[in-house]
Amino acid sequence: MIAILEAQRAGLLSRKYWARNIMSGLIVGVVALPLAMAFAIASGAKPEQGLYTAIVAGTLASLFGGSRLQITGPTGAFIVILSGITAKYGFAGLQIATLMAGAMLLVMGLTRMGSVIRYIPEPVIIGFTSGIAVIIFVGQWQDFFGLAPQASHHFHEKLLHLVAALPQLQLETTLLAAFTLAVLILSNKYLKKIPGPLVAIVIATIAQSIFSFKEVATIGSAFGGIPQALPHFALPEGISTATMIELIGPAFTIALLGAIESLLSAVVADNMAGTHHQSNQELIGQGIANIASPLFGGFAATGALARTATNIRNGANSPLSGIVHAITLVLIVVFLAPLAANIPLAALAAILFVVAYNMSEAHRFLHMVRTAPRADVAVLLITFLLTVFSDLVIAVNIGVMLATLLFMKRMADTVNVTQLNEQDLAEEYGQRPWGLPASTLVYRLEGPFFFGAAEHLQHRLQTIRNDTDTIILRMARVPIIDATGIQALWNLWDTCRQHQIRLVIVEARPNILEKLRKSGLTAQIGEDNVLPHLHLLWPDIPQNRHH
Repeated sequence: MIAILEAQRAGLLSRKYWARNIMSGLIVGVVALPLAMAFAIASGAKPEQGLYTAIVAGTLASLFGGSRLQITGPTGAFIVILSGITAKYGFAGLQIATLMAGAMLLVMGLTRMGSVIRYIPEPVIIGFTSGIAVIIFVGQWQDFFGLAPQASHHFHEKLLHLVAALPQLQLETTLLAAFTLAVLILSNKYLKKIPGPLVAIVIATIAQSIFSFKEVATIGSAFGGIPQALPHFALPEGISTATMIELIGPAFTIALLGAIESLLSAVVADNMAGTHHQSNQELIGQGIANIASPLFGGFAATGALARTATNIRNGANSPLSGIVHAITLVLIVVFLAPLAANIPLAALAAILFVVAYNMSEAHRFLHMVRTAPRADVAVLLITFLLTVFSDLVIAVNIGVMLATLLFMKRMADTVNVTQLNEQDLAEEYGQRPWGLPASTLVYRLEGPFFFGAAEHLQHRLQTIRNDTDTIILRMARVPIIDATGIQALWNLWDTCRQHQIRLVIVEARPNILEKLRKSGLTAQIGEDNVLPHLHLLWPDIPQNRHH
């Protein structure tokens, strides 16, 4: 269900809710102003292109997304990826990659992959978000300290060059940046009703306008200011089949991270507001937003957690606030764009310092390192280090792969194949003596019987004695079975047939029986050897009390 239609059906678009959603949208629009420009500059784009992204993507995601309260726009999580794409392929290449990513997100939503993406393990998510935060933090040193541009692409090289260049920092730029950072921190602490980034930007811009610091780079000196006009429709330059093939990898990276960020933000919004988003529809909405954004001068966008949280805290309850947030940015661009010329880049860098700190979730990272199982800590640290020193996609892929292998090992460890003796059965059925023949072996299988656990059965059955004539498998506690588990039973049947041993399967659940029958195994061992209860083998004993 599209969130805005759901809100309409619930009566949330009625006039009595207009005031709260309009007020929240105005506040979020003001919050989005410095963030959109900062994220755009850090991504290798112009500040106005960040505003265009927030306007176009924010409107369309609110109209077609699956979350009532999600605010969409440029985000810090994208900076690492987008800046790399811009450096290699230019801004036109970034727009083409965004267009392709939007199509991928649309396909993800239409094929109902939203629920799958939400199951990425916590150590992987914290690992790559913390890694991105470190890269953003270090990446802003240049503007914060007024250092010379660095041509290095690898993180460790850039870090070493920046550290070596710190003695040549520009004093005016650094002092203004530190002042802006202090204002931002204090305003967030003591002026909670006024957006901290707005307070910091306004004060820093006023300071620059009054004192005209010559060393301090501004939006005006670096980009020529912000055009006092809205974007128009235009296809990105250089679209061709060859270019699109070359950009498949970067586009997939944008789509994957966009899906993860949007759905995580939507989940947080649900927890804060008590709503329930539609994950597949949210991917469709994000896909439409990212298809349209580069067609109107913008670039990649995703659900923005901080702006979404601000939206909820200020009373929003429908997508109307997201639309008002975009309209607010339109009005700012049309009427106030010339005032942005004196915004210092150092002030935007200070804002991104705080964004990076919040994104790092340092407390959660350290808590997991201290308290999580060692295998999970290993996944966390590997994902973090690969994100920082290698590549985000490689980090996520390897992190998910390691987490999946770890999960399968843990699932395999829950599988037990236990041989039951006469006393075990007598205690279970409340009868002694039970009278189990010495030539009959009874095994109880417990846990998911999949490829990671099949060897448990094979190892346990190595104890079969030469005088064995019957093997009974009790499968009441097997919830699932896969092809490898079925093949393990086939191998057991082959062994039994060679040694003329009767194989009996009892107490299997209906879903297990269906798969065994479909594989042809039950026909081979005989339907009379597939029984719902163990007591049917010995009718004179009471029925099993424990199934």
